[in-house]
Amino acid sequence: MMVRLSDGLAAPPPEDASGEPLPAPRPSGRISRSISRGLVIQTAFHGDVILTTPLIRRAAERLGAPVDVVTIPAAAPVLANNPSIREVIAFDKNGKDQGIGGFVRMVRKLRVRQYSVAYLAQASPRSALLAVLAKIPRRIGFRGAKGRWFYTHEVGTHGEPHQVERLLALADGAPERREPEIFPSAGEREAVDQLLAEAGITGQFVALAPGSQWGTKRWPYYAELAQALMAEVPLAIVGGPGDRADARAIRNALGDRGQLADGTGKLSILASGELIRRASVLVSNDSAPVHLASAAGTPTIEIYGPTVPAFGFAARAPWSRVVEPDPMTCRPCHHHGPAVCPLVHHRCMRDTQVGRVLAEVRMVLQIVRTRGRRS
Repeated sequence: MMVRLSDGLAAPPPEDASGEPLPAPRPSGRISRSISRGLVIQTAFHGDVILTTPLIRRAAERLGAPVDVVTIPAAAPVLANNPSIREVIAFDKNGKDQGIGGFVRMVRKLRVRQYSVAYLAQASPRSALLAVLAKIPRRIGFRGAKGRWFYTHEVGTHGEPHQVERLLALADGAPERREPEIFPSAGEREAVDQLLAEAGITGQFVALAPGSQWGTKRWPYYAELAQALMAEVPLAIVGGPGDRADARAIRNALGDRGQLADGTGKLSILASGELIRRASVLVSNDSAPVHLASAAGTPTIEIYGPTVPAFGFAARAPWSRVVEPDPMTCRPCHHHGPAVCPLVHHRCMRDTQVGRVLAEVRMVLQIVRTRGRRS
């Protein structure tokens, strides 16, 4: 399946497997079509795909032409309308493209496009093998990755960079700080207009994103936070169809009091990003809405539990704040966050009280009201 679309800090130069620097970036501008076909392979979740957009833009700049992107069908809409992308190729690796047959079909799709370079945004051996069998001569991935045997060039980073900078290193970094990008359509902006108008919200509001694909990342007190905030500022809820129960708990807690716009399961992911863009502050778990907020420049109060900011996925918008529990020997327990707490108690989220989060929200709201969203 193909979805056809419309038309950071500088990282150290990447090195090949022998430690030698890669050739210097090509200058921007029009270059021969025969050497400008670039491909980015990123078949992870929505949040990972959003964080890959700076790499996509940088790769297009280096090659002088929009690139193609391989991703999963569920994440493909995140990339709609992106001017750095020529085509999104959906790889349903856990659905209709599962198994050898689907893999071979994808190899054939890619091979006929005759790409000159592939940027492997995941450490996945499957993605690397896909690029090899598609006969892409230049394959750039991360040093030490499981698929490194299939790379022609390995890139290493120093310290604990944010995932955006880590991904940018695949394309030799960028001359200035780069942020994730999203491009909501006019229709998606109109959907947000309507949602806010129905709730009577015309000014500042706080967005709440109570959901997460990973069960242990869900902070359990969003309803109580909403009750504390409702007399101070209008609220909006952001989430997908799987987050309806969390949204319902917030609605039930508020009843008919306060102004509330609930976009849960009603808005597309890009429309959700547009709703977050209009918010003064977002409160979210360590999940995809944080990355939408980074793309939108919206300050974020990010609540951590089983994961930690050092993993490289923290909010990037100005004035953003991190809320973590007191030190715990069992934390972090998983790179993504397991479905159930391994020790059952789930204290990393349960012990983070409403008062701590509320104080952060009020502080950032005051900053935004007096100084704006950017310094």
